[in-house]
Amino acid sequence: MNSIGRDLSEREREILMQIIRLYILKAMPVGSRALAKHLEGEINLSPASIRNVMADLEELEYITHPHTSAGRVPTDKGYRFYVDSINEYVHLNEVEINTVRESLQTTDSNTIFRDASKILGMLSKYLGVVKIPSISECKVQKIEIMALSSTRLLVILALDSNSVRTISLEADFEIEQKYIKQISQYINERISDKPIKYIKENFRDMFSDMPADNYPLLRLFTDSLDTIFEEPREDRILVAGTHNLLELPEFETKEKMRSIIELIENQDIVIHLLDKYEYPSDIKVLIGSEMNDDILDDYSLVLGSYQIGSSQGSIGLIGPKRMNYPKMISIVKTVSQILSNG
Repeated sequence: MNSIGRDLSEREREILMQIIRLYILKAMPVGSRALAKHLEGEINLSPASIRNVMADLEELEYITHPHTSAGRVPTDKGYRFYVDSINEYVHLNEVEINTVRESLQTTDSNTIFRDASKILGMLSKYLGVVKIPSISECKVQKIEIMALSSTRLLVILALDSNSVRTISLEADFEIEQKYIKQISQYINERISDKPIKYIKENFRDMFSDMPADNYPLLRLFTDSLDTIFEEPREDRILVAGTHNLLELPEFETKEKMRSIIELIENQDIVIHLLDKYEYPSDIKVLIGSEMNDDILDDYSLVLGSYQIGSSQGSIGLIGPKRMNYPKMISIVKTVSQILSNG
């Protein structure tokens, strides 16, 4: 077996973990002298011995050194080793957990997802991202129909994701008030607790015993399915905490600042990423090159999912690869659980 494919020795593992922890803490390349001093009392190795181990770790591609420094920094492979080795997470304290609960108390889906992205950004000091569920995944709890005029109806759609949609429909006939309650009852009996996708695909069959030609109000609904059940025009993804990244030393150059702006402005990149890894059963961590996009090479993504009613969505945070992974994983996990459980 070549050296790049071999397992690390216990000493190499410990040195690598300490290099990564120091780099996460100080954002400065780690030299052998600084590491020897840091390890005094734990591992009594001379700077020369540590240099030899670091040389081996560099050959194995777990660390590298910037051209301007003799110190070493972790590679994506090194960070992956570190993340896969985590067996203890930094649990949020009571104040942080209560802050999450209070921020997500609302049952209004129009604000809860935005609040979730803000709390992720605030607790992590990175970018908080929330992908809003597709309406096609939601189940209809109830439809209410109200007459706005003799030819206009207001349709109120209550979904099991704690969201309500209102749509106005224009009829090309005079609407008789006495038929509104009747049609509303018929529709609710057939579509209640069914997914929107199923309703759109099977609406005509569900009402085959009520020929639409004989019920103008039902025909109006049949002809307006795309309007009633269309996806909202709002953003599919909510991002909060841009200023957090701008304050980090990794992104202080103009070139790095431009990469942040490009990431925020081109949200399709993030949407594509969340779509690719949506609804992980557990927290997933993607590091730099693992995301297969040059714009994301300097970042890591900690990704989780949530479920409200029958609809699912993704949440996560994006920050530098030099992040406190145990704490970030706990943040995403806590927000995910509270968002799902209400």
